[in-house]
This record gives sequence, C-alpha cells and structure tokens, in this order.
Amino acid sequence: MNRFAARFAVISALAGVAASVAAGYVHYHLLFDPQYASFCDVNATFNCSQVYLSRFGTAFGVPVAVFGAIWFVLTATVALLGVAGPPSVRDSVPGYLFAMSTLALGVVLYLGYASVVILKTYCLLCLATYAAVVGLFFVSGAATPFPMTTLPKRAARDLRLLVANPLAVAIAVLFVGAAVSTLAFFPRESVSGSTPALSQDKRSELERFMTTAPRVPLFVPADGAKVVIVKFNDYQCPACGQTYLSYKPIFAKYEAQFPGAVKVVVKDYPLNPACNANVALVHSAACDAAVAVRLAKMHGRGEAMEEWLYTHQPSLTPLAVRQAAHDIGGVGDFDAKYEATIELIKGDTAFGKQLGVKSTPTFFVNGVKLEGAWQPQYFDQMIDFELKHAAAKP
Repeated sequence: MNRFAARFAVISALAGVAASVAAGYVHYHLLFDPQYASFCDVNATFNCSQVYLSRFGTAFGVPVAVFGAIWFVLTATVALLGVAGPPSVRDSVPGYLFAMSTLALGVVLYLGYASVVILKTYCLLCLATYAAVVGLFFVSGAATPFPMTTLPKRAARDLRLLVANPLAVAIAVLFVGAAVSTLAFFPRESVSGSTPALSQDKRSELERFMTTAPRVPLFVPADGAKVVIVKFNDYQCPACGQTYLSYKPIFAKYEAQFPGAVKVVVKDYPLNPACNANVALVHSAACDAAVAVRLAKMHGRGEAMEEWLYTHQPSLTPLAVRQAAHDIGGVGDFDAKYEATIELIKGDTAFGKQLGVKSTPTFFVNGVKLEGAWQPQYFDQMIDFELKHAAAKP
C-alpha cells in the first residue's frame, strides 16, 4: 500500500471514529438527559436528534453510532498496519480495507436512504461517517494491486504471522474486550414497552425543572383535569410518531388510575407552508394528514386514522393519505371539506406561533414547554409530579 493511500485511510478512519464517538455521546445524552440540546440540531431538516431517536438510530437497543465507532477503530488499526506493519501484511492491507468498506458501504447506503427518503431529515455527524466510509472504499479499491479472490489465502497467511507476534495478539485481545464490553454495558433504550423508573437524582433534577420552568397560559379548557398536555403535532414527523406510540401506554395508565385527571390535546402544526405559513416545506403530505384525522374523528375513526398515518410515514403522499382517509377513516367528502378544515388547521399553527413553537413535536405540560421527543420515563414522572403537586394544593 503506497504511503499516500495508507495515510489517507488512517485519516479517514480516525475521522470516522471521531464522528461516531460524537454521535454516540449525543445519542446517550438524548436518552438520559431530558434538557440536552444537541449541537448538531440546526433546524427541522438538519436534525441529529430526530435521526437518532427514530427506529433507524438503534440496533438491538444500542445506538448505531456505537457499532460505527467499533468498526472505525478496527479499520484504523488495519490501516495503521499499512503504514507500520510487516511488509507482507502491508501489501494485503488495501484488500482488507476494500472488503471491510464494501460491507460498510452497504450499511451506510441503507441508513442514508432511511434518512433522506423515509425520515427526510439529515444528521451532520452521520454524513461525516458516510463520507469516511466512501473515502475508505475508493482509496482502498484504487490501491489494491491483487485480485480480491486471493484475499482469503492472504488473510490466512497474515493471521498466522500476526498470531506469532505478542504485541499484535495483545492489541487484538484489547480490541475485542473493549468492543464486547462497550456493547454489553452501553445503556440501552427501553424496548419492552414498560417505563423504567428514574433514579432519585434524576427525579430530583426533573422536579427542580418542573418547579422553576416558566409556565405559559394556554387557555385550553381543562374539563376538570389536573394535568393538561398540549401537543403540537405533524403526522409525517418521525419524532411525533415515536412519542405517540411510546406515550400512549403512559396516558392509558393514568386514565385507568385517575380517570379524567390527565387531558391530552393535539394541535396541528404541519411542517408544510400550504397550511402553516411559519415553516418551509418539509413534509409534503402533512396538511392532508391533518385534514384526514380531523375528518375521520367525525366518523369516530380518528384514532385508527392516526395509527395508520404514524405506521405508514415512509410511504405518505397526499394521494395515499386521501385514499386512507376513505378506507380507514370512512371519509367520503374529503375534497368538499378540505378548504374549511385547512382553515381550522391554520388556526392551530397561528396559535403555535404565538407560543413560540418552531418544531414538532412540541409539548406543553400544564404550560411547561418541552421540545422534541423526551424519553417516556421523564414524561411519566412529569405527569406524576404535576398530579401530586395539584393534590397538595389546598
């Protein structure tokens, strides 16, 4: 492997390590720090948080970024062999890197498709890792001087050579141990559907936040509820769908324990200028989706319509939404009622602008503003705190 290619490979791999570690750091804090604001959340389109908190952000409960960091560390180690390894190993390094980056390229193409086509949201740190993989792919492919069909024999020969080297064995053992430990002990998202309890420190921190946070008067009828939750929502927003599914069991629990004590009000805030003058175009079917839910509610099928929209976000188009409104929501007069319903949606978006809503989802829990998808355990504890606080009032 020539010196330029080897150095380029090392730099690309180290850049990938840095981006992956930064992504893992952000993802960790998104999971366990409800007030964390990611430095790479530029706007609704370039938003790392929405990507990490989507279903594509984790594998087996572990952030994808952690797997990426492990792969890039391995790649950097192999690339270093191209600079300082035994001569016979150095000759084989481009082939190893090309094989590794080819597999990784398949993964990043899938993740890139999910980001661009399905989520319609871009993660700057993810883009940096994609660039590192592409760079490794091209430089290693150009630097490989032998047929790839000879790679297995080369690998067997080089493995025997490295096993005989105590330093190489020690590095391999250290890498495997660190990788296994990271995957085993990195905090996982809850995937069981239950809401894990917060530690006492986290509960105290959350209570301080709820006690000191400014409260915005919403002028939404409470109807006897002690906790009023207002959600500004976009049915094409991945984080809105995530919170709908993850908070639904929490709302059901409190309704069973304290009937009527918690009221949830959904306000429309589609990220589409056709019905929301406060935003640029992000979700082309968002206005139609909001109309579909409102009309479906008139037929007693609002919840079924919401479920369908949230579980079919990747394929939502205005035409698909209208068809689903007919099939799922029982709406036979979508076009006739569209304009009048859009005016109601514009009323919600104007209300959101008055409250400083800039993205979805945005929640107000008894007037306390919460932006983004908070972890269910925090949301659960907020409701619990507000109920106890209300009960303590004379």
